[in-house]
Amino acid sequence: MAMWLSDTEKIGVGLTAFGLFFMLMGVMMFFDGGLLAIGNILFLAGVTMVIGPQKTMFFFARPQKIRGTICFFVGILLIFIKWPIIGILVELFGFINLFGDFFPVIVGFLRRLPIIGNILSAPGISKIVDRISGQRLPV
Repeated sequence: MAMWLSDTEKIGVGLTAFGLFFMLMGVMMFFDGGLLAIGNILFLAGVTMVIGPQKTMFFFARPQKIRGTICFFVGILLIFIKWPIIGILVELFGFINLFGDFFPVIVGFLRRLPIIGNILSAPGISKIVDRISGQRLPV
């Protein structure tokens, strides 16, 4: 049975993708605060539209992930007050704490893609990707 996205969820996926794109461009443009701020706003709006406002609040308010939430939002605040390098570092730490549980799922998805999957399954690269994603293969 196929799972279909609602129109709101489709818009949310697009906003999240644009948010990540703007953040990447902000870093590539030597930590441009404007691009990073736009990327953060789009990313948060996209996540909210994909999973809904209530689930977004529950996701960020989980007691076991409160350190990641605080770092993520303090990083965004630092970007808004024109300290983009420190802000992106603090935000990255919070992002890894918040979304680190999804890395094995993302790596598994990427390994099933035609070209990227072949690259990630190469002998030297697969060991590095397994270590980053936290996957352990039985030997």
